[in-house]
Amino acid sequence: MHTAHTTDIAPDFAPDWAAIAVVILGVTAFAVGQGLTYPLIALILESRGVSSSMAGLNAAVFAFGLASSTLMIGPLTQALRGDRLIVASLLGVSVALATFSAFDSLAVWFVARFLLGFCTSIIYTVSEAWLNTACPDRLRGRVSGAYSAGMCGGFAAGPLAIPLVGIEDGFAFALTAAYVALVAFASVMLGRYAKTKPEASEAGGLLTFVKLAPILTLMVVAFGFSDIAAISMIPLYFVERGYGQNFAAFVVTMVALPTALAQPFVGWLLDRVSRPVIAVSASLTAAIAFLVLPLMTSQAGLLITISILGAASFSLYTAALTLLGERFRGSLLVSGSAVFALAYAIGSAAGSGATGVTMDLVSVDAGPISVGLVMLLVTGLFGVNLLRIRAAKG
Repeated sequence: MHTAHTTDIAPDFAPDWAAIAVVILGVTAFAVGQGLTYPLIALILESRGVSSSMAGLNAAVFAFGLASSTLMIGPLTQALRGDRLIVASLLGVSVALATFSAFDSLAVWFVARFLLGFCTSIIYTVSEAWLNTACPDRLRGRVSGAYSAGMCGGFAAGPLAIPLVGIEDGFAFALTAAYVALVAFASVMLGRYAKTKPEASEAGGLLTFVKLAPILTLMVVAFGFSDIAAISMIPLYFVERGYGQNFAAFVVTMVALPTALAQPFVGWLLDRVSRPVIAVSASLTAAIAFLVLPLMTSQAGLLITISILGAASFSLYTAALTLLGERFRGSLLVSGSAVFALAYAIGSAAGSGATGVTMDLVSVDAGPISVGLVMLLVTGLFGVNLLRIRAAKG
């Protein structure tokens, strides 16, 4: 039985502000920890003389952890109530980070990295489902915009802490582990005031969702593809253009900031204008920004183009998250959020791989151009689908 998918008008109700606060504050705080952890692991492995391929394999284990928990989301949500599952996963992340701090063994780091990925995926999947459950449709765009802004802002803030905490002695990991445990405690305290709870995902829910919403799934694959291409390409692109490595790393934060600031505005638009139209516009803007990047010669031009590129790419995700809540209820909300996590993983794996190979084999400028062309193709598919829906409505 499907507590079904519904594509009818969502009922109006009072928003569950306590649940919305738990999710947005929790994910923002968690994203700060994640934004710190990603570059920290890479820097420490490099300082220990671990080869690039081994470091890449360690990152792949994280992705494997993400995928594993996504595929197990049905049994996990059946076994433990959604809000408790988020807290348990936060504690799991804290244990993984403490393990990085306490052990130097690379084998132990592989296990810890898998656990980190496994728990991270659960936090995002269940949080997004809960956010949509707690929120009436009239506010959905703005709440999704605030969620995206928090997540993006947290990622941007994380790396800024590295110069403060350093990479020696595992201190940064111990500090982040304590910090994430504190986030878990705050989530429990706030969660007591929540009126809603995320529902359990049902068996086979992931496939059911993909069959019902292939375009929505593709939107998140496209976001993953362009987002990772942007993140992995930006530092390389600036270094190739003759800028210093520090400036190139700083640009990543510079891009994340306008992206985070844009999301509440995009959310406001999603509550005012046709949501599929916003998604198509975001995809088209990202495609154009990628294509014109090689034409930019000034530092200001490069920064503005990359900021637009980042904001437009992330807006595609905010739109997809809003459409997910508009169109689905109950167990399929959790399944949909899990599909989103998997779709992002697939898109980002393809994005980082394809962009790197293109830049190596062809030229540095071929990287953004190839991503721009893929995004243009995807935009065409979204546009055709939008026209088909409008024609069906008569």
